[in-house]
Amino acid sequence: MSNKLSSSVPTDREVVLGILNNSDDALNKLYVGYFPMILQFILNNNGDEDDAKDVYQEGIIVLYNKVKSGDFELSSKLKTYIYSVCRRIWLKKLAQQRKKTNNVSDFEDIIATDVDIDDHEQKEEQFDKMQSALLHLGEPCKTIIQDFYLNNLSMHDISEKFGYTNTDNAKTQKYKCLQRLKKLFFQS
Repeated sequence: MSNKLSSSVPTDREVVLGILNNSDDALNKLYVGYFPMILQFILNNNGDEDDAKDVYQEGIIVLYNKVKSGDFELSSKLKTYIYSVCRRIWLKKLAQQRKKTNNVSDFEDIIATDVDIDDHEQKEEQFDKMQSALLHLGEPCKTIIQDFYLNNLSMHDISEKFGYTNTDNAKTQKYKCLQRLKKLFFQS
């Protein structure tokens, strides 16, 4: 009764639960299971293996973010969802490169995934803007923001690290830094 496929391709439910539980195993199986399909599609449509890897990586990120947001309802097979997302990403890339996007050869069902892709691109753009704003923030603000939000340091730790007399002073400084960061973010 052993089905060879089940060892490499997890069930849709396993993948979704795996992502929710931060399971690397589910993501790895997803890569192994569905990458060949995306590779074939991109090779058939003006792309190479590196393009396929990039597109697949982005497609998995879109799926991951969608599942993590709690906003994911699987109305189709996961394979179809991934294929549709990757196909949309590749068509956008082709359009940007001004290559022919008509006569795209498909071999799978596809579903509309435009909203998910747009959402992903918006988040990427915002992340880039935030990175840029952080770079322009200067010290000590840059480190305070990173220590608190990325490194999860307590205000007490930050207070000691920067030599503030108490945590209230550190909080005030963090607030001022956040105001500056907001200003830089919305300027960019």
